[in-house]
This record gives sequence, structure tokens and C-alpha cells, in this order.
Amino acid sequence: MTELRTLKVALLGCGNVGAQVARILIDDAEALAARTGARLELTGIAVRTIDAPRDVELPRELFTTDAETLVKDADLVIELMGGIEPARSLILSAIQNGASVVTGNKALLAQDGPTLYEAADKAGVQLSYEAAVAGAIPILRPIRDSLSGDRITRVLGIVNGTTNFILDQMDTTGAQFADALAEAQRLGYAEADPTADVGGLDAAAKATILASLSFHTRFDLENVHCEGITEVSAADIAAAKDAGFVIKLLAIAEKLVAADGSEGVSVRVHPTLLPREHPLAAVHGAFNAVFVEAENAGELMFYGQGAGGTPTASAVLGDLVSAARRIVLGGPAQIETTNGQVPALPIDAVNTSYYIGLDVADQPGVLAKIAQLFAEHGVSIEIMRQTIHRDADSNVESAELRIVTHRATEAALAATVQAVKSLDVINSVTSVLRVEGV
Repeated sequence: MTELRTLKVALLGCGNVGAQVARILIDDAEALAARTGARLELTGIAVRTIDAPRDVELPRELFTTDAETLVKDADLVIELMGGIEPARSLILSAIQNGASVVTGNKALLAQDGPTLYEAADKAGVQLSYEAAVAGAIPILRPIRDSLSGDRITRVLGIVNGTTNFILDQMDTTGAQFADALAEAQRLGYAEADPTADVGGLDAAAKATILASLSFHTRFDLENVHCEGITEVSAADIAAAKDAGFVIKLLAIAEKLVAADGSEGVSVRVHPTLLPREHPLAAVHGAFNAVFVEAENAGELMFYGQGAGGTPTASAVLGDLVSAARRIVLGGPAQIETTNGQVPALPIDAVNTSYYIGLDVADQPGVLAKIAQLFAEHGVSIEIMRQTIHRDADSNVESAELRIVTHRATEAALAATVQAVKSLDVINSVTSVLRVEGV
């Protein structure tokens, strides 16, 4: 029997995911060797504090605070530290020393991915990052490999479990945003500081990765229009439900034709109304899903756990085995295909349907005035619903008006809303949300 070679693996970071990766490397060493054709030896785990409490019990001798030395002697490096520095410098050091790298660092890839991709291509090593988007869901490899002979036209994703849990709680229980967020924090789905999640920034970082792979062009965070869910109210959720919709925070990347006839890609993150029969509408709790539309394959959906130590560790180990197999068998590394060079389009180029919430005076002629303004700006109304309210203190009646439009440009919708605000019968515009899937 041929003796298997040994590949040295350095692990940077031992948080929730890192600890599970280390456990699997140790506990499943024989199975991983059989799949890889080489023994994967965990040579060290770089951490800030060696004696910090951890959920997984691991050999103390593996821990070190000297990450720089650890990566210099590795064949494979797993980066799960998060943040920009020192993760960026350590990854570049590993690449320059000939090591292939597996990372789950979506923030770093979104901010400075091209530098890392180019360094890996130049060094002839693998840079893999399946765990950076949607946790355990295998989505990046299918886009990069399985659909490489097709043309992707649009990707819609629920890629942040925290926001999906919050919106789902608001939809199923009628909870206010603050109460749903508190419950997410109690269950461990939301951080003490949830800004990156509820502000849409986490989803935006993932959107850049999905867009870059789908359209073979390198996008960064500056190309993403980003809105969070903090302004979504229980009234919006209830009105959406009444009209047959559910509100989800979506990451969307789609190919569009601009007004001047040129092609480009819109990359955006924002709360979105979806018809309840749409596949993404049925994604509940903290789960993730990515819906892909391609010219030949048609519609595809990838669904599963989008976070958590063990599920995300599964994605990391998948990348690690793939990179190790390449080392064992030889051959060129998988490089980024960025020959598309499709320009990023601003949000103004988007053409979609919209949901508008209005607080209006309850008097004759209001609906006619609003409908006329919409028509003058070329925005067609599909659904209009009115609910009458009476203020208990003043005894004055007002109306909540909920409008869903047919498809219109972002510019036309913005002009319409601005004109509506000038009407003396409008108390306030309570919400403006985009609609997909109709």
C-alpha cells in the first residue's frame, strides 16, 4: 500500500466555525485522507488568547499566537479570523509562500478581493471561499463550475439569517422590529451590535461575491446599493401580507439594459416584497436561500443553513479537500474568470414594481388626485387598498393607502413620490419598497 503524503494545514482563528473545523480535521482524519489522497495534518491554530474558553475541547499544544510563523510552513491555510487586518496580510503571506488558502471572510473579499485573486493567480495556488456566502449551502461552486457553460441573468438571495429571522418573526407573529431583534439576540441569531446585519452590510458583501462570480466581473462594495431593514414596520408587514406578499431582505444581482441601450449589472440589497407563492417566500427562520436564473438552466434554488459553526465548517472542509486534491494530483489552480468586464449600473437603472404606503386625508377626490399624478409620471397602479383610521384624541379620520405599481423605472418612481408628497391631502409617505417576482 502506497504511503500517503502529508499536507500541513494552518488554521487562523478558533471561533464558532474555526473550532468545528479543527474538530473535524482531528476526528475525521482518516476519512478526509481517503477522500483527499493525503493526510491533512493540523499543525497549529493561531488565536489571540490561548486560554480563552471554547465550546470544543482541542489539544492545547496546537494553539499559538504567532500566526506569521504558522503560515510560512503550511501547504494549506484556513483563514477564519474575520476582519480586514491582519487577515489580509496573512493570506497574502501564505499565498507568497506557495500555500493554497480557504477563507470565509466575505468582508475582506468584498473590499479587497481582486488583490487576493491576482496574488493567487500569479502564485498558481488555490483561493477558495465557499463559506463566505450562505454558510453550508453549496452556491459558489455551482455558479463557478456547474453553470460555467450557461449565461446567468439574475441572482436573488436571502443571504443573512439574522434579518430573515427578524422579518419572519414580524410576519408570523406580528411582532414589532425591536421585539423581533431582541428575540434574535436572545437565541444567538443576532450579535449584541447587529448593525452589519440589519443595516444590510453583511448581505452587501455577499452580493459582491455572487455578482462577481455570476457575471465574470470584479465588483466591490462601492457598486452595491444597500438598504437595511430598520425602517420596515409591523404595519408594512401586515399590509404586505394583506396584499399577498411577504417582505424579505434580498441581495440581487441582475443583468440589465440601461436607458442608452448599453448592458450592465445592477447589484443591490434592500427589503423586497415577494409574492407568497415565490420559492424564496417560504424561507423561514434563520435559513438562507439563493435563487438563480440562467438562460438555459432556467430557475434554480439553493436552500439550507446559512450560518452556524458546524454547517459553515462543512463548506470550509469542502474547499479544503478540493484544494488538497489539486495539490495531490497536480495541475493548474482554479482561477477567477473575470473576462466579462460588465459595468455596474446605478440603482436608477432598475426597472421593477413598487409598493408605496401613504397616510392621507380621508376626503373625497384624494384617490383621483393620487392616481392622476401616478399617470402623469408614467407609473401604472396595479393594486390600491385603503384603510380608514380615527384618531382617538382628535377624532379626526385619516386613511392608510397602500399602492403596488406595475413595473417602472427607479427614476420615474422617485419623481412620482416627490410629486405625491407635494399634495395637500398627503400627511406622509410611510414607506417605499421594491417588489420582485411579479
